[in-house]
Amino acid sequence: MQRIQPSAILEVMHPVTWFAPMWAFTCGVVSSGQPVLSHVLVILGGVLLAGPMVCGTSQVVNDWFDRHVDAINEPDRPIPSGRIPGHWGLYLSFIMTGLSLLLAWALGLWVLYAALFGLALAWAYSMPPFRLKLNGWWGNGAVGLCYESLPWFTGAAIMAGGLPHWSIIVLAALYGAGAHGIMTLNDFKAIEGDTQLGVRTLPVQLGARRSAQVACWVMAVPQVVVIGLLLGWGHHWHALAVVGLLVVQGLLMIRFLKDPVAHARWYSGLGVPFYVSGMMISAFALRFDPMVTGGLS
Repeated sequence: MQRIQPSAILEVMHPVTWFAPMWAFTCGVVSSGQPVLSHVLVILGGVLLAGPMVCGTSQVVNDWFDRHVDAINEPDRPIPSGRIPGHWGLYLSFIMTGLSLLLAWALGLWVLYAALFGLALAWAYSMPPFRLKLNGWWGNGAVGLCYESLPWFTGAAIMAGGLPHWSIIVLAALYGAGAHGIMTLNDFKAIEGDTQLGVRTLPVQLGARRSAQVACWVMAVPQVVVIGLLLGWGHHWHALAVVGLLVVQGLLMIRFLKDPVAHARWYSGLGVPFYVSGMMISAFALRFDPMVTGGLS
C-alpha cells in the first residue's frame, strides 16, 4: 500500500486558513472578561480546536470532494497527485472530525455544540447533495459563521465554562455576518471558470459591480450596528476606534468598487485587516464590562 507523506497531510489541511478562526477564538477569550493565566491549558486546547482541528478538517473535506476538479485545475495538490492515495482523503476527513468532536467534548458542553454545528456546516459546504459552496449566498454565509462567529463563541464559552453572555453572542454573530462580504472578495478571481462550472458565486449571479456593492454593504452594516451597541453600552472610545477603522475601509472600498475584479485581492489584503482589528477592539470593550464579567447570561 502506498504510504501517505506527512507533509501532504499538513498541506491538505491548508494551515494558512487557520489564522481567521484562531483570531476569532482569541476575540472570544478576550471578550469573556475571565483571567487568562488560570485558563492557559484550555485556551491552548481551544486554539488547537479552532485552527488545526475544525478548520483543518473543513479543508480536508473540501479537498476530498473537489478532487476531480483539482485533478484538472491543480493536479499537484495532495489528493489528485496521489500523495494522499486512494480513499485516505475521506478517511482522514472522518478521523479529524471524530478527533475534533472528542477535543470539543473535553472542553465543555457548549464547545461541543459549537463544534458539531461548525463541522456539520463544513461537510455541507463541500459534500453532495448540499454543496453549499455552489451558491454564494449559502456558502459564504456558512464560511462566515465557521470562521468568525463560532470560534468567537467557542473562546468565550471555554473561558466562561458555559453559555457566554448574550452581548458576546451578538457581537460574534454580527462579525460573522460581515464576514460573508469578505468571502465574496475571494470569488472575483474566478468568475469565468465558476460560470463554466456552474458555481453560482455572487459575482456570477449579480455581476462584478453589483456583487462588489453587496459585499461592501454586508461588511459595513454589521460594523455600524456594533458601533451603535458599543455606544449604547457606554464604550465610547472603543466605538470611536471602530468608527475610524470603518472610515478607512470605506475609503479603500471606493477604489475597490471602481474595478472589483482588478482590486478584490488588493482590498482583501488592505481592507480586511481593519475589519478584524475592529473585532479585537470590540472584544476588549466587553472584557471589563460589568454586564459581562458579572456572570453568565
